[in-house]
Amino acid sequence: MYKIVEKRALNEAVTLMSVHAPHIARKVLPGQFIILRLDEYGERIPLTVAAYDRKAGEVTIVFQAVGRTTKMLAALDVGDDILDFVGPLGRPTELEGVHKAIVIGGGVGCAIAYPQARFLHEQGATVKVVAGFRSRDIVILEEEMKAACDELLIATDDGSYGRHGFVTDLLRELLEADSGYDLVIAIGPVPMMKAVCALTKEYAVKTTVSLNPIMIDGTGMCGGCRVHVGGELKFACVDGPDFDGHLVDFDELQRRNAIYRAQEQVDANHICRLAGEIDA
Repeated sequence: MYKIVEKRALNEAVTLMSVHAPHIARKVLPGQFIILRLDEYGERIPLTVAAYDRKAGEVTIVFQAVGRTTKMLAALDVGDDILDFVGPLGRPTELEGVHKAIVIGGGVGCAIAYPQARFLHEQGATVKVVAGFRSRDIVILEEEMKAACDELLIATDDGSYGRHGFVTDLLRELLEADSGYDLVIAIGPVPMMKAVCALTKEYAVKTTVSLNPIMIDGTGMCGGCRVHVGGELKFACVDGPDFDGHLVDFDELQRRNAIYRAQEQVDANHICRLAGEIDA
C-alpha cells in the first residue's frame, strides 16, 4: 500500500498528489511514469511523474479528474492508501548536453513539462518555458514553472491571462529572436504537439514530444500504445514516452486516441464492473 502524504487542488478539475513510494523516488527521472491501481478491482492508469523527493521518498503526480478512476483518486485524501503504485516506467527524457532549451506545456501537460524544465535549469541550461491554457481559471503550476526556468511565458486562448493566442505564437517569436536553441520539448494535446513540430521543423530545431496514447500494461506486451515513429512501429511505454517529434505520425496517433470515443460516452444501457453495477 502507498500512502498519500500531500493533496492540493490546482484548479477545479486538476489535483496534485504526493505519494510515499521510496523505491520509485530513488530511481525516477524526468519523463518517466508510474501505473497505479486504487484497489483489487480497479483499472490500471498511467500518470507521468511531475516531481520527486529522493530524501523524503515521495513521488508527485498531477492528474485531471475526467474518468471514473481519476475521479475516485481525486476523492482520496492525505492518509489514504493506493493499492498499487508501480514504476518508474518508460525511458527518461534525454537531456544531457542541452545548453539552451524551450520547454512547452499545454494544459495538464505542463505538469509533465515542469520536471524537464527544472532538471535542465538545475543543470545550468538556459530554459524558456511556454505554457498554454484555454483561460486564466485553469492555469496550473505557475510559481513552480517560474522557479524552474529563466523566463516563463503564458498564453491563453481567450486572452484572459498572459498573451492572447497559442503557444506556437510565442514559440515563433522566440525562434525568430534567437536561433541558438539546442532543443524544444513539447508536451500537451496531440494537435498542439503536432503544430509545434511543424513550426520547429521550419527552423531545424530538434524537438522532443511526450506521447500518451492508450496504455494498459506498461511493459510493451499488450501493444495498445503502439505508434509509428519514422515509419517504424514503437510502443510508447517501453520505447518512449518521448520521441523525435519530427518523426511521429501524429495523424495515426489522433485516430488511435479517438478509437474508443463512442464507448467513453455515457450509455444508460452500459453495465460497467468498475462502476459497481455488477458483482466483481
